[in-house]
Amino acid sequence: MAEKSYGALVGDGLWTNNQALVALLGLCPLLAVTTSATNGLGMGLATTAVLVLSNLTISLIRNLVRPEVRLPVFVMVIASFVTAVELSMQAFFFELYKVLGLFIPLIVTNCAIIGRAEAFASKTTVDRALVDGLAMGLGFTLVLMVLGGMREFIGQGTLFYQAHLMLGEAAKGLSMSLGPDFQGALLAILPPGAFICLGLLIALKNLIDKRLEQREREAAAATGGERQAAA
Repeated sequence: MAEKSYGALVGDGLWTNNQALVALLGLCPLLAVTTSATNGLGMGLATTAVLVLSNLTISLIRNLVRPEVRLPVFVMVIASFVTAVELSMQAFFFELYKVLGLFIPLIVTNCAIIGRAEAFASKTTVDRALVDGLAMGLGFTLVLMVLGGMREFIGQGTLFYQAHLMLGEAAKGLSMSLGPDFQGALLAILPPGAFICLGLLIALKNLIDKRLEQREREAAAATGGERQAAA
């Protein structure tokens, strides 16, 4: 079976096999921390760092680990990188770390990370594992950020509020607000709102996929008709 190209790997991570919208993995942080775009971006980047580093390491040691102990080894590798990311956030992004709280250590239990380690990184070369980890992580980050942005904007009338916690004081200019008089929908920033917004994103993706498939079928049918006419 031919291996996928790097472009296909990136397409899988960002869209076709997006772990949040297709596989529906990692829903705990996806639904819990996405009360704002800033929180979603911070959690997504932390998850991406763990995913890339664990994929890279597991691919490097894949021929040294016996099948009987591969899952405990994978979890240990992932837990080590989660600890490193957590300590780094405490050192450099402490205010954001306080906001995300317990959900940083819980990256260890993210099924998307152990799933990519088992299904892909442990069976392929380092370069491909690296590309897969980066693409899957960025795809997950985009969903976290968009979902957080939707809930923040609908619920509070702001966008990228407190972005300076992660990007520095210069990022205060990124924050947008509809003003103190905006009466947001409280449901959006509550747990039910997370489920509703995620459902809307999944429905939108499925709609776009169906439209693209329809266009491909129409293009294929038109090409087939032209060939028959030419023959």
